[in-house]
Amino acid sequence: MDRASLIGIVLVVVGILSGQVLEGGHLSSLLQPAAFVIVVVSTIGAVLLQSRMPTFIRGVQMLKWIVLMPEDKSRKNVQDALVWSVVARREGFLSLERYIDTVKDPFIEKGLKLVVDGIDPERLREVLDVDISFYEMEQRQAIKIWDAAGGYSPTIGILGAVLGLIHVMENLSDPNKLGGGIAVAFVATIYGVGLANLFFLPVANKLKEIVSKEVVRREMLADIFFSIAQGDSPRIVEERLSNHKSKS
Repeated sequence: MDRASLIGIVLVVVGILSGQVLEGGHLSSLLQPAAFVIVVVSTIGAVLLQSRMPTFIRGVQMLKWIVLMPEDKSRKNVQDALVWSVVARREGFLSLERYIDTVKDPFIEKGLKLVVDGIDPERLREVLDVDISFYEMEQRQAIKIWDAAGGYSPTIGILGAVLGLIHVMENLSDPNKLGGGIAVAFVATIYGVGLANLFFLPVANKLKEIVSKEVVRREMLADIFFSIAQGDSPRIVEERLSNHKSKS
């Protein structure tokens, strides 16, 4: 559970609502279904227009990481890597086959299989680097939907404001309808700018940080598999792990 995200969400909501009350406004004036539909639905449409459906779905599924962050497996990976290096050194590469069926991480499974198969260390590193690059590209493409939403929603908010003003101009002869049109105009701008800067862009930046951390973990594992495939001693493997710890 990421407390920072929860606290951030609460502060955003409390800040806006408290400011509205302190200014003497009514909370109900911020609830404009028409403005919400214009900004949110149109923003989703614009993002879908620029994205492939699998990418969009993957980006939406990543939203849960904002609160329920992926498990940090780095420490366990370090412990496992030291065990693998000792076993491979004493019993040979084939002895690592017993660990393949016990791991649940596809990247670790691939690395162990490559070592067991006796792949050339340079070739092994190349294969794992390609896997890491593809993973990073795929994840960052999904994160772009949040960056895109943060770019589109302010402009769509302005569009909603213009639509509200058009409604006002059409009903100048009926004062009872002027208030609703003006409310939609201003609230649509609030929704557009607020969602972009208080939700969409922060979500994108948080997800980028999470993906970057996962990429670092995979790079560490690739380095370890390369070292084991070279036949390095456990002490060398431990030294490589120390270098990665100092970088992180």
